[in-house]
Amino acid sequence: MTKRRWLLPLIAVLLILLGAALLPSLLRAMPSRYVARLPEPIQAWGARPQVAELPTAVVGRSADYLLAEIESPAELPRATYSAPATPTPRPTTGAPGTPTAAGARKTATATATLPSPTPTATPTEPIPTSARLGRIVHQFQDWNNCGPATLTMALSYFQVFHNQSQVADFLKPNEEDRNVTPAEMVAYVTEKTDLGALARVNGNLDTLRRLLAAGFPVIVEIGNDPPGDYAWMGWIGHYLLPVAYDDDSRTIWVYDSWFGTSEVPQTNEHDRGREWDYDTFDSYWRQFNSSYVVLYPREEAEKVAEIVGSQMDDDTMWQDALQRTQAELKADSENAFTWFNLGTIYNTLGDYHRAADAFDEARSLGLPRRMLYYQFGPYEAYLETGRYEDVILLADVVLDYPYFEEAFYYKGLALAALGDVREARRNLESAAAFNPNFAPAQAALEGLQ
Repeated sequence: MTKRRWLLPLIAVLLILLGAALLPSLLRAMPSRYVARLPEPIQAWGARPQVAELPTAVVGRSADYLLAEIESPAELPRATYSAPATPTPRPTTGAPGTPTAAGARKTATATATLPSPTPTATPTEPIPTSARLGRIVHQFQDWNNCGPATLTMALSYFQVFHNQSQVADFLKPNEEDRNVTPAEMVAYVTEKTDLGALARVNGNLDTLRRLLAAGFPVIVEIGNDPPGDYAWMGWIGHYLLPVAYDDDSRTIWVYDSWFGTSEVPQTNEHDRGREWDYDTFDSYWRQFNSSYVVLYPREEAEKVAEIVGSQMDDDTMWQDALQRTQAELKADSENAFTWFNLGTIYNTLGDYHRAADAFDEARSLGLPRRMLYYQFGPYEAYLETGRYEDVILLADVVLDYPYFEEAFYYKGLALAALGDVREARRNLESAAAFNPNFAPAQAALEGLQ
């Protein structure tokens, strides 16, 4: 009896020890949306060790000449590279004017054709000193669902009430997908509603205020450092819906699908919106090249064009973005996000050599690990300049969480360029399986020899 009395406790202790040993591995294998619902100490137990920033370039060179070009652009020769020994599989690019330059743009289904607003001169009439959009219904996001939730809120302004799960099924068929692009939002609006939508970059506070004052909701993509007790999470990308502004107090009120109107996620203290001062809002907005999506009744497309002005023209928009970004670098050459924007712009302009050097400089200054969750320009620039090892290095860092079809896709292209067809196929198949709507992966698979 004495032996039996000690046997059960011993077995219990052994089971506890075994469970403690296995729990971290089990937690890491679980989809993160389930882990997030567990108590924080248990979440921490299974946390993966991760780098805080993206690694610096394997091969690179100084970007000083890019700064020198800002001072005297006509006097300096263009950068040149020798052609890669192995041709790069050409990434499939998206439609002109979408707010990211990366070739792997996620597509949902074929988008409906809408009459595009035509470019006009930049408006000069005075901007109202304050405005507020009424009728918007605030929604808190489900796990990793700020894009669908924010789009749902914007639609509610027009009395179009869609369930965020329904929107998410279109924008991100896999629940673990961490990113929704502005181009995908435009596709949803044009296919699933009677409204129009327009995605632009190089936005500014003047355009934003004009659109709000005219009654057009605008979704903005920003960087975000979570406040207070949630600062440990680190920098993330986020969508916000500005609902009001006031010039006297220099305040913008936003509907935030995560923090609501408080410092605690999923909590609203009032219905006015979360407050941002103009300068802070603008600085975080610039981390995504001041990207935005405006929604409007289709019959008011020309009114939107009048407000957006010359930025309706893609070439003008990107050239203006280049001038703005160069001016920002002249004022502060230590901002990694500004260098990243410069790389994105050069990608769009087809100057992949300069783009690669700009991305190198951004990485050397320190970019958040999550940067490539949302924007994929470095992959494209490095592929186009034959720097396949850098593509694979960055993709492997991102794929510590295997929830990014773009990382699988670009890694597959890099491996194919290096002649590793077997691994290239495996990665491209992973991209296609994760998001069946991601057409570039299927196209690349069909092109493998």
